[in-house]
Amino acid sequence: MEIIVSPAGMADLDTVSGILVEAASWLEHEGIPLWRTGELSAETIREDVQSGLFVLARCDGEAAGTMKYQLEDKVFWSDVAGDDAAFVHRVAVRRRYAGGRVSGTLLHWALERTKALGRRYVRLDCEASRPKLRGVYEQFGFRYHSDKRAGPYHVARYEYDVLAGEQKGPQ
Repeated sequence: MEIIVSPAGMADLDTVSGILVEAASWLEHEGIPLWRTGELSAETIREDVQSGLFVLARCDGEAAGTMKYQLEDKVFWSDVAGDDAAFVHRVAVRRRYAGGRVSGTLLHWALERTKALGRRYVRLDCEASRPKLRGVYEQFGFRYHSDKRAGPYHVARYEYDVLAGEQKGPQ
């Protein structure tokens, strides 16, 4: 199975939204909701897709996963200088591709892109009360940075030093 990550364009808007909604629906069904389905609609994410913030992972040509990749995060990382970092949000994979390979490829893409941009860290956050998700990021090689409250969210923040060459995730 060949996985290729590339920027999502406006023609991919419904696909990106569909992957996000599918992941959110599955999480809700499992009793561990993460995102509200309404915040993942095509209309809601249109500006971010148009701005080039989403990428798609395709497995043998079929859209399998998506991720938001940005160079600033004023909500969850506002207290940390961000000019040396890139930020990852909304990593989502279609259920039929679950298992870590697609999400790992997306995260590796973020590491390589960040390094190519001359930035040192990839930063992300997740619900602090989600030990399984936190474990996934830790196993990949992200290091715990701190906790933060932002509005109704209490998140654990993680970073990966791309210049230290500590890549541990699936190859």
